Amino acid sequence: MNKIFFVLSLLSSGAIFSQIDSQKNPEITFATYNVSMESENYSPRGTKGNSEQILINELNSGKNPQIKNIAQIIQTVRPDVILLNEFDYIENPKLGVKAFIKNYLKVGQGGAEAIDYPYYYYSTVNTGQPSPFDLNDDGKLEDFGSDAWGFGMYPGQYAMVLLSKYPIDVKAVRTFQNFKWKDMPGVLLTKKADGSDWYSKVAWAQFPLSSKSHWDVPVQIGKKTVHILASHPTPPSFDGPEDRNGKRNHDEIRFWKDYISDDAASYIYDDKGVKGGLPANSQFVIVGDQNASPVEGNAIAEGIKSLLENPKVNSELIPASKGGAEHSPQNPLAVNHTAFWRMRADYVLPSKLGFKVINNGVFWPAKGEPMSELVEKRESSSDHRLVWVKVLLD
Repeated sequence: MNKIFFVLSLLSSGAIFSQIDSQKNPEITFATYNVSMESENYSPRGTKGNSEQILINELNSGKNPQIKNIAQIIQTVRPDVILLNEFDYIENPKLGVKAFIKNYLKVGQGGAEAIDYPYYYYSTVNTGQPSPFDLNDDGKLEDFGSDAWGFGMYPGQYAMVLLSKYPIDVKAVRTFQNFKWKDMPGVLLTKKADGSDWYSKVAWAQFPLSSKSHWDVPVQIGKKTVHILASHPTPPSFDGPEDRNGKRNHDEIRFWKDYISDDAASYIYDDKGVKGGLPANSQFVIVGDQNASPVEGNAIAEGIKSLLENPKVNSELIPASKGGAEHSPQNPLAVNHTAFWRMRADYVLPSKLGFKVINNGVFWPAKGEPMSELVEKRESSSDHRLVWVKVLLD
């Protein structure tokens, strides 16, 4: 029996775990990781002409130290399915996702064993997609930044990619990039100080809910189908007292709560016009940087709370790390932080149906522990940490 041993200084024990061939034992590791692999991570922010070409160049080189460290972290945790947030949209997979796999993941980094993901999914997102409106109401009409349908300086900035060791049923993928925010019942409306609508009627009619996209990606694990529900809601910041980003963040998270429900998803339609939510009795895993915590930060906490407390979601065992606790020693919540800026923001939430949670964690070694240098600084890898959950398929 082939066993791959790897060190994970993730939970308080900092123990050594073994990953057993999934054909012998159906243990699966799901993960999410905001990798900060967007162009402005490699060039001065605001540089004119920034585009996904910058990431294309770094992926082609195979030598970028930040990306090598990200690859080593992934090779160490060895997830079977992982969502990468903030990976710029690159239309040609040979220049984008395939280049990352070939030039970084399939090359052993820092003594870690190479890893391959034969299956992947990515698509367009709303970040940087120009709107014809002054969405931030600053009196300037721009087709980027806060006037784009999702904040971004060019189309596809801060996009996402799903990597999988198991086949993806691409024909059955559902995307919700174009679902209109106005079509969500009970939407949190944004108002000006005088009580009038923040967005004009014509802008509101076209406004998408998702700042990037929402994806339902079916992954085939043996005879079972697991729905990977992937997203990256907007940060609930960078606005004013109207809290337009906070309200969007809340409703982007609420979308998944409604999508997995048995009686609240009839309003939902996907980008092909198919209506309804997740079929009853489906196995799913919600993954992504949700930019919200139920107990910290400035998000409207009810959004993430309602998801964590959903009876279909297994959120009882909260991923933890030694490094997070050490980073903010006066904060008792720090053990569960997933971002350098001191909050739990990233989530891997399996359904209660079909899974038994074996273990989970946040890749954040404490100082002096093996591989702590991979997360020492923001530029070492990312301002977020990889979050993983190992489950046994029922």
